[in-house]
Order: sequence, then structure tokens, then C-alpha cells
Amino acid sequence: MSVRVTFLGGLGEIGRNCAAIEIDGKIALIDVGIMFPEEDMLGVDLVFPDWSWLEERADDVECVILTHGHEDHVGALAYFLQEFPVPVYGTALTCEVAAGRPAELGVKADFRPTADNEWVEHGPFTFCFVPVSHSIPDGSAVVLDTPEGYVIHSGDFKLDPTPIDGRATDLPTFAGFGRRGVRLLLGDSTNAEVPGFVPSERSLGKTIEDIVRRAQGRVVAACFASHVHRVQQIADAGVADGRKIAFFGRSMHRISDVSRRMGVLSIPEKSIVEIEELLKLPPEKQLLITTGSQGEPFAALSLMASNRHKWVDLTEEDTVLLSATPIPGNERAVSRVISQLHRIGARVYHGRNAPVHVSGHGAQDELKTFLNVVRPKAFVPVHGEYRHLRAHAELAKEMGVEQIEVCEDGDAIVIDGDKIRREERAVAARYIYFDGTSDVSMSVLRARGKLADDGVVVVTVGVELASSKVILGPDVDLHGVVDGAEKDAVAKEIADEVRSLIEAIAKRPSLDQLQQVTRQGARKVIREHSQRKPVVIPAILEV
Repeated sequence: MSVRVTFLGGLGEIGRNCAAIEIDGKIALIDVGIMFPEEDMLGVDLVFPDWSWLEERADDVECVILTHGHEDHVGALAYFLQEFPVPVYGTALTCEVAAGRPAELGVKADFRPTADNEWVEHGPFTFCFVPVSHSIPDGSAVVLDTPEGYVIHSGDFKLDPTPIDGRATDLPTFAGFGRRGVRLLLGDSTNAEVPGFVPSERSLGKTIEDIVRRAQGRVVAACFASHVHRVQQIADAGVADGRKIAFFGRSMHRISDVSRRMGVLSIPEKSIVEIEELLKLPPEKQLLITTGSQGEPFAALSLMASNRHKWVDLTEEDTVLLSATPIPGNERAVSRVISQLHRIGARVYHGRNAPVHVSGHGAQDELKTFLNVVRPKAFVPVHGEYRHLRAHAELAKEMGVEQIEVCEDGDAIVIDGDKIRREERAVAARYIYFDGTSDVSMSVLRARGKLADDGVVVVTVGVELASSKVILGPDVDLHGVVDGAEKDAVAKEIADEVRSLIEAIAKRPSLDQLQQVTRQGARKVIREHSQRKPVVIPAILEV
């Protein structure tokens, strides 16, 4: 009985991690994540995996299996469940975190929290979660006991020897599977180009404590809400310095509340206050833990940096701790926020000037150790840009793995008896662009790009059709074409050119003729002043 793994996202980009495993004609998904848009994806809020190939096989979809609660692994889950209302398995905290978005959207979801190393049977699938250390608690690898042998998806992991919660990557259990024989390993590749080992999360504690202790005024700390271990260390530093703590940002409130309720985040109740109460205290007694570490324009930290925050006005006495690495595509936005904070005069600590962040993904020596422990017969690098996948494949080659397949989105791996084969472009796996209300086509993105790059010209003109005489206008609006004093001059020149062209047409022109000569006139003038090719919108009024 063959086993098939189809990759719907996460192979060639950071984000939208999603793979489908098929056994006996039934399908389970491992993760359903989002990708954050890149700068050229104008007007796009999120990027989803393409699960359209499942629409004709909706009755075959059995369940979703989640490795951990980061958005790039669970962020599209609510939208998937709207189409495929199937049970969702994960560890307790993963289920709690993932449940937030379906609840917000009113999507019914059947979450089934599962303990570590506890075997689950669902349809033809038998699987368990094995603990791994990552930058969110309760991260797990997924081990599937299939008719063709063990298939392991590592999830996102590192080999942290001193994790904050004591829940280390369970190498003894992985070694046990390795001894019994692992047919296929799907392994996290994010840091496959980074030599050595990633430092322990606990190594940041002293630096964060020193920054908070030396701060003269308030401290604003920004990190991912899901990075509960980082929040714990920041909070510990604040408590030790006698500060009160307030959380800000919807996701920060939600995940901190869930984590405290489940005993994953431990902060004395007397140390936590609402932001209104916090701001009544002397600045040296304030610690605000907030969202916005990725430079999101409407996140709390960005609003503070631009002096637009409802509650907080930063001063040169304040300290800002930015404890996160920019997601690819967000570098410029984060850099912009840091520069704005410096303009205010605040002291700013971030990953490039202080050791305030470590990755949650294992570096080369950790990946090689994991490969040596699991000893897979076949290996597919996952989770990363193509260069990361290739680098991880080279590591697997060094470790003597028999068969290595570097796949991309849309490819499939088929395990059939003694053979494992790769099927290229087995399904469509295009980017699904989401702008908050609906998906967006590539043609719409291209149009948005043209508007952003070259601008738009709107020419409004009233014409008496019987005589081809211009009665009203032309009124010319230029957006993103030319600036300053030149703008008025160019607008007047366009108006004169359009009027001349229209009045030179024979009597009783058609609407198409009027639109055509209006575009021609506007473009001619623009060419004489710049190299831009703006979108020209003629608004013809029949008078």
C-alpha cells in the first residue's frame, strides 16, 4: 500500500507550511500556515497555501495535524476549516493558540488536544507527537506509523540543552524510531546555512535583565506574542527590577492569557496591571510588553515610533527592546521603525546591536545530530527558501542518507514498496493572496504594482457631441506622476493637449474615440516630462 506526501507550501519560501499525507485514499494535512506578504504584494494581507486540489476530494480529507502554534503553521486553519470541517489534532497549547482565529471568524472547530508520545488512530492514520524545543512551547514533531514504515515530520526545532520550560527535543525517543527504521524524514531547513549550534534561549536572560535594570525610564519590549519563553524572560527581568507589567496588542493579550491559564507563563498576579494603570506609575516602574516586532504599520510599536499611539508617548528617557528577527520581507519595515525610535531619542536594543534574540531553528550541527539520531532511509528538506533546502540536502549527504529529494511546492513523494519517487508538479500550489475580504488574482497584483510604480492620471472632460466642442474642463488629476510646482504645469499642458485633440475630431465622435484621444494626449505630455507610463483614466461627460 503506497504512501503519498504532497507539499502545498513551505518549500521555497518562509511560511504557508502545509503538507498532505495520503494513505489508503484518505488525506491528513500537516499544518495549514500563512506567509506574510512581500513588499511587491501590494494590498495583500496574507498568503495562503493552495488547497484547491482537495475540493474534488473533500470526502477524503480526514483531519489536520498541527506541529505547533506559530502563524506560519496554523494561520490559515480557520479558512481551511470553513471548507473542510475536520478534526484538528495538536498538543494542548497548540490547540489553544490555533483556536483563536476560528473563534474570531465564527468557524466551528473540533480541536483534539493530545499528550506527548500518545498514539492516535484516526481513519487509516496512526500518529503521535514527539516533543521538540522551539520558540513556542509545546512544539512537536509528528511521527506517522504508515504501511510503508515510519514517516517523521520534524516540525520546527532546535536542540536547546537548557530550554526555559525543561521540555527539550526528545532525542531518546527519536533514537528509538531510528533503531526501528525511519522510512522518510521531513526536516526543518531554516538555519541549514548557519554553522554550529544556536545558543540556548536561556542565554538571553542575563542580557535582558541588564537592559531592564539599567533603563532610566519606561521599558517597551516587543516580541512575537507566541514566543512565550521570551515573554517569560522579559517579565522576569521586569519583576526583578520592581516594575509593573502591562501587555498590549490583541494577540499578546490572548496568548499571554492562555499561557498563564495553562501554567506555561508564570508571572505574579500583583505584577500585572492594565495599561491605563501602568501609565499612572513613574516611568522607571513601567514595563510594557507589546506586539509590533515586525514593523507592522498599525502595530503598537510602529504607532509609538511615529508618535501616533493612543496611550504611549515615548521620550529620550525610554528604552525599547526589540527581541525578534525580521521575517524575510519585513526587514525594511523593521529598520524604519528602529530609525524612528532613534529620532525620538529612545535607547533601542535589537538583534544587530545586542544579544537579545536567538533563533528557534537548529543550525548545521544540530541538524546533522538529528539526522544521525533518526537515521532515515530517505530525506526531504522542508520549511525554507530553496537555498535552505539545498543546504540541508548537502548536510544529509554528508551524513550518508541513502536517498535525498529536494522538492518544491506542488511536488509529491510516493513511498511504494522498496522505492521512493518524486513527482514534480503533482498538484497546483500557487500563492493564494488574501486582502482581508477575498483572495486576489495575480492580474490584480500586477495592476496595483503599475499604479504604485507609475501613478495614475484622471482626465475629466465634458463634450458637446454634436459639435465636438469641449464645454467642461478638461480637469486633470495627477497621482504619483510628478510633484511640486511641475504638477500644476503638467496638468495644464495635458488639459490643453486633450482639448485640442478632441476639438479636432469630426462632429459626433463616439465615446471610444473620445477616450482614445484623451489617453493619447495625456500620455504624450507625460512622455515629454518623465519616463513614467501611468494609468490614464478618461472620464467623458456627454453635455
